[in-house]
Amino acid sequence: RQWEFTKECLFDLRAQLGALGMPLVVRMGAVRKVLRELAATFDVKHLVAHEETGTTWTFQRDLRVQAWCRENTIDFTELPQSGVVRRLDTRDHWARARDRFVDGVRLKPPKALKPIDIDVGHIPDWANISGEPDRCPLRQHGGRRKALSSLDKFWGNGIKTYRWAMSSPLTAPHACSRISPHLALGVMSIREVAQLSALRSKSFSKPAKKGYASFQSRLAWRDHFIQKLEDQPDLDQVAMHRAYDNLRPRDGNETLLSAWEKGETGLPFLDACMRSLQATGWLNFRMRAMVMSVASYHLWLDWRAAGTRLGRLFTDYEPGIHWSQVQMQSGITGMNSIRIYNPMKQAVEHDPNGAFVRRWCPELRDVPDVFLHEPWKLDDGQNPVGKTYPTRVVDFEASARAARDRIWAVRKDRTNRAETVKVIEMHASRKTPTRRRRATPKKPVDQAQLGFDF
Repeated sequence: RQWEFTKECLFDLRAQLGALGMPLVVRMGAVRKVLRELAATFDVKHLVAHEETGTTWTFQRDLRVQAWCRENTIDFTELPQSGVVRRLDTRDHWARARDRFVDGVRLKPPKALKPIDIDVGHIPDWANISGEPDRCPLRQHGGRRKALSSLDKFWGNGIKTYRWAMSSPLTAPHACSRISPHLALGVMSIREVAQLSALRSKSFSKPAKKGYASFQSRLAWRDHFIQKLEDQPDLDQVAMHRAYDNLRPRDGNETLLSAWEKGETGLPFLDACMRSLQATGWLNFRMRAMVMSVASYHLWLDWRAAGTRLGRLFTDYEPGIHWSQVQMQSGITGMNSIRIYNPMKQAVEHDPNGAFVRRWCPELRDVPDVFLHEPWKLDDGQNPVGKTYPTRVVDFEASARAARDRIWAVRKDRTNRAETVKVIEMHASRKTPTRRRRATPKKPVDQAQLGFDF
């Protein structure tokens, strides 16, 4: 799904550049090998790339590119693409630097490109890259026009209900901007979206202006989370707070992991979320947080394994957001609030009539509303549990209590406090909440636990 979306964007970009005189050139292979082949054909003096914030393997690839350029006396320039700051010294003034970037001048595309004599290359299908099928029939489609259309629809309608409708999987698909995959691939930039939205907001109604304020804050939080991975590229492998690194068994439980991934845990609302994600490639933020929380707490799965499976399902996979959130929802940052989501409570709040569950778990279509989110309580011959619908894989209430005890045992351990201070200094937002609770610590603590939907 991620590649099919990317492929559509590449074809679209090839057409746009072709109209200017030089189509997009595509090569696939080991980066140093590809660069050597290009350098053998052209007199390469300067290599220009965007600053990519990825996990360990992309970081190591970038180091190989830098080394190759040094070996061949080629200048190498990486250009920032967002408010993320490379080689950041301190978080103290990061927000100000981020805002300066967003407010900067947007570059205009060139009017024409000078063509070069080169085979533009083939844009491969997924089957040529991997033999593993990845059906996602309802995913979003890529390309510049699709991105602009999504943003325009959001401005025209979704932004009016954005603040309250983003939380439910029923209303969020239409209330959110749905530009996240386009931002992830650079089809649109944070600077462009922020500035275009600011211009459009001048004609917004009062409800839309409130939605606009929430949207702009989430654009800022996006850069905030990606900055975490920029500062620590191994967040897909190592816990921010090392005391939590081996809290859960690394070998895991493949039976539980597979049931969670496929939406076969026996917990209807959770299963509906995972099945919806399988089919659409998108899920609103609160539900992303919930499904990861259940994997890490109720099922006590290793966050690395669950995070990898989950990341593959998102068309809008953005490593910096994804792995920061995986760690936050697994309670291993050492600085964020420990939130163990109650799936039944989320179901009642966000799917009270069961429309979402009935759509994605048709086995439960005939279960009465009062039992829909807890079908195991239905005591008659019509109970589908253990027949057409899975039996619960764990006792969710008991497992949540056990997880709470384990995670708080580490949190309360005084020997871990020095490590906590290090994490806060490196990763915490310096912005304090407007309303402070009595228990809020004096040190800056990351407050972006909830409500991060585009």
